[in-house]
Amino acid sequence: MNHQDWLSGQLKNDAFAAQYLTQAAQDLEPAVFTAALRHVIDARGGLARVADAGKLSRQSLYKAFPVTGQGNPTAKTMFAALRASGLQLTFKAA
Repeated sequence: MNHQDWLSGQLKNDAFAAQYLTQAAQDLEPAVFTAALRHVIDARGGLARVADAGKLSRQSLYKAFPVTGQGNPTAKTMFAALRASGLQLTFKAA
């Protein structure tokens, strides 16, 4: 099993996906979080399923979350993609 297949399997677990995104958010480079969220989306059915579940256009999701991680999603798109992936954003004091 290669790393990508292993990661995809792990990201189907809610706790693992939440921790994965939390760690990615600690990086000060937004592309790291965007790429991590794309990994979660792909593991949970892909952009088409998330677009349908989140009532988002597929084209806007592909633009916001390209495979390269260099997208620039709006907050609305990012939150909708998180919700449609079965996750939500939370905060805690440092």
